[in-house]
Amino acid sequence: MRRTGKKIMDKKELIDTACRELLTYGLWDRKTKIKRWVKKNLFHELTDVEDLIFWKTGILAVGLLHCRPSASPALRQRIEAALASYFERWNDRKQPVCYPDDLLAGETFLAIYEEYDRTKVENGMIHAQNAQTYRWAIKKLAEYALNCVTDEAGSLPYRPRHGDGHVCVDSVGLVCPFLYEYGRFMEESQSMELAVRQIVNFLAYGMDQATGLPYHGYETRTACKYGIIGWGRAVGWLLRGMAGCMTTAYGEERLRDSYRALADAAIAHQRKDGCFSWQLQAVDGPADTSATGMICAALKRGVELHVLQDAKYEQAVLAGTDAVEKSVKDGRVYDCSGECEGFGQYPQRYGAYPWSLGPALML
Repeated sequence: MRRTGKKIMDKKELIDTACRELLTYGLWDRKTKIKRWVKKNLFHELTDVEDLIFWKTGILAVGLLHCRPSASPALRQRIEAALASYFERWNDRKQPVCYPDDLLAGETFLAIYEEYDRTKVENGMIHAQNAQTYRWAIKKLAEYALNCVTDEAGSLPYRPRHGDGHVCVDSVGLVCPFLYEYGRFMEESQSMELAVRQIVNFLAYGMDQATGLPYHGYETRTACKYGIIGWGRAVGWLLRGMAGCMTTAYGEERLRDSYRALADAAIAHQRKDGCFSWQLQAVDGPADTSATGMICAALKRGVELHVLQDAKYEQAVLAGTDAVEKSVKDGRVYDCSGECEGFGQYPQRYGAYPWSLGPALML
C-alpha cells in the first residue's frame, strides 16, 4: 500500500528494540525459577513452565519478519539472527507447546520454512541442515491445536487445562492465521477448517448485535458473553484472525462479508487523531497504540488481499500509522494499555509493551 505524499515510519530503532526484546522479554529470573521449583516439587502444585515462544514475543517475531524484505542488508542480517536464535532457543530446549498462544510464533517459523522450501535459498535463519527441524517444529505446533479438546461447537478454549470452557477473542488472532496457512501449505484441509470454525463460532456467539463489535469472550454451553463490548485489542485480534484466513478462496468466501462489516464497525470509531481508544466507543478516553496498531495492521492486510477496496480503508490505515508514529520514542511505542488480566479486567496503565511494538512493525 503506497503512502502517497507521506513519509514512511522509520523503523530502525523499533527493529533494534524488537530484536533485543524477542530474546529477553518475559524470561524468568532466578527468584521466579526457585519459587516455581518449590511449588512443583515440594508442594506438588500445578505450575506453568517457562514459555519461550509465548504470544508477547510471538507478536514481535511476526513484526520483525514483516520488516525483513525492505530492511537494509545490515538490518536484515540482524533480524535474521534474532529470529534464528528465537527458534533455536525454543527448539534446542525441546520445549513443549504450552498454550494455544504459542501458535502465533508458529506463523513466523512457517513463513521461514515455506520461503526456503519454495526457493531453496539459504539465509541467516534456515539452511539445508536445519530445514527438517523447522518442519518438525511446525508440525508439533499444528498437532497441538488439532489434538486440543474443543467445546461442543468446535471452539478451542483459551486455557484448555482450566476446564472452564471460556473462549476468548484473543485466540482468533493468535491461532487462526497459523492454522490456516499451515493447512494451505501442507494441503491439510482439517487445519484450515479448524481455523475458520473458530472465527465463524465467535461471530455466532461472541458479538454484540447492536454495535457489530465483539465481546471479549463467551461460553458456548451457557451462551453467556463475557468482558466488555469493543475492547480495542479484541477488535484487533478478531480482524487479524479473519485477515489471516482469507489468503485463499475457501476462507475468503466464508469470511469476506463479516470481515468487511467488522472493519466498517471499527473505523466508525476511529478518532480524529487517527487513534483507536482502549475501548472503541470510549472516543474521549485514553488512546491505545496497541489497539490502533493491531486494527490498522489487519486492515492493511485486507487491502493487500484486495478484500478491502474502498479508499476509506487505506485512509484509516494511514491515519492510524501516523498516530502510532507520534507515540514512538527511543525505539519503543508508548501509550499502550497494559496487559489484560481477565474478563472485565483492563488496567488503565499505559506504557510501552511488545503488543504495541509488534503491530507497529507491521504498518
